[in-house]
Amino acid sequence: MIQIATKPLTFEEFAEWKPENARYELHNGEIVEMSQPLGEHEEVISFLGSELNAESRRRKLPYIFPKQALVKKIENLSAYSPDILILNRPNLASEPLWQKFSTVTQGASIPLVVEVVSTNWQDDYIKKVGEYELIGIPEYWIVDYLGLGGRRFIGNPKQPTISVYQLVDGEYEVSLFRGNDSIESPTFPELKLTAQQVFQAGLTAGEIAGDA
Repeated sequence: MIQIATKPLTFEEFAEWKPENARYELHNGEIVEMSQPLGEHEEVISFLGSELNAESRRRKLPYIFPKQALVKKIENLSAYSPDILILNRPNLASEPLWQKFSTVTQGASIPLVVEVVSTNWQDDYIKKVGEYELIGIPEYWIVDYLGLGGRRFIGNPKQPTISVYQLVDGEYEVSLFRGNDSIESPTFPELKLTAQQVFQAGLTAGEIAGDA
């Protein structure tokens, strides 16, 4: 994650400036360029996105999976670009920033958001948990396939963990999934997927061959 020194921007200034060929976020009015992720990170995103998309299609849910849409709380100066964002298409008609900026601000528009952990794990476990909770996003996954997060979040000793945050009475409650645990998702209650299947997607070809 690379922070670009500049004066604090409004969201509208950021959205007008943001180029299409790179990934940026706005953190409290500061432009932050997201560093190039590891190949394993992209493989986990690709696998999990495909699984969730397939389950959405199987159940004929009115969801879309945009690639570059932003999430923000309407009155603040932050806007995030999640690794996987699932949107409830019928609610987009009531989103004030969707048509012009591909940005959503309402929890009713966002059944599920997923962040796959990189070295800047504090953003996912601290900053974004609070922001997504305030927006009212019903479900938030943190996929920590390398076990990078703090011990207070994933336990001691650290190990690969998927944290599923569910909004209950306006506050997040978290469940942790590891190894062969079946992931329990309020958005996709019939999902048949284990934590290890997600983590396995991040293995390189050499690691898979070495385990064979």
